[in-house]
Amino acid sequence: MEMQTRIENYWEGEASRYSEGIWKEMNSFKKQAWANLIDEHRPAGNPLEVLDIGTGPGFFAMVLAEMGHRVTAVDCSSNMLAEAQNNMRTVGLTAKFLKMDSHLLTFEDDSFDLLLCRNLTWTLHDPQAAYAEWRRVLKPGGRLLIFDANWNLHLNDPEMRKKYEEDKAEAERRGIHRLGHVNPEEGDRIAKELFLSTRLRPHWDAGALLEVGFKEIFINADITDRVQDEEDRILYRSTPMFLVVAEK
Repeated sequence: MEMQTRIENYWEGEASRYSEGIWKEMNSFKKQAWANLIDEHRPAGNPLEVLDIGTGPGFFAMVLAEMGHRVTAVDCSSNMLAEAQNNMRTVGLTAKFLKMDSHLLTFEDDSFDLLLCRNLTWTLHDPQAAYAEWRRVLKPGGRLLIFDANWNLHLNDPEMRKKYEEDKAEAERRGIHRLGHVNPEEGDRIAKELFLSTRLRPHWDAGALLEVGFKEIFINADITDRVQDEEDRILYRSTPMFLVVAEK
């Protein structure tokens, strides 16, 4: 089975669990924290044409729609999209949801002012090809915001594995537990094979984005204090979330 199909099948089973997770965010300080961070780095103008790539259950789609932007959201999982559409109806907002491979977008060139994604890029089997495609659909002067972390470097790097186990032990000592996955064994098998599970980020991303033609790159290697609570900071101490901003 080709990698993209395996990835899509895996995420179909994660939809309801992830949907529960984003409602915890929607009802905490995190919703406004993410809105503030996006506002600081988005291009000027209001409303913007926004593409939320790998929307999952629609957290960013809801946040951006509430901010007044025109949102299109894509995902490769039908179940994720169903959750996202239901969540959007719950908050009484609107967005356009489409099933799509993030590597092969069907939009015209220069369609969007802002592209953004969270915890998506590590799942890509060919991230550089995806970055080139994302640049294509951005308008000149448009921006791409990537929020992610070195989530699976521990599967291939012994030093990162040691830090991962230390974080896990400390969290368990404090009674904090990571959310489980429906099929963790398959998840680890896929993750171990993915391109970005052997690259140190966001350093790799900066070079790749420049290679595909983005003209300006900004990196914040640790946005933990902006968007994570105390439990998150314990659970993910060795894998801080980063932000990469790329302008076309």
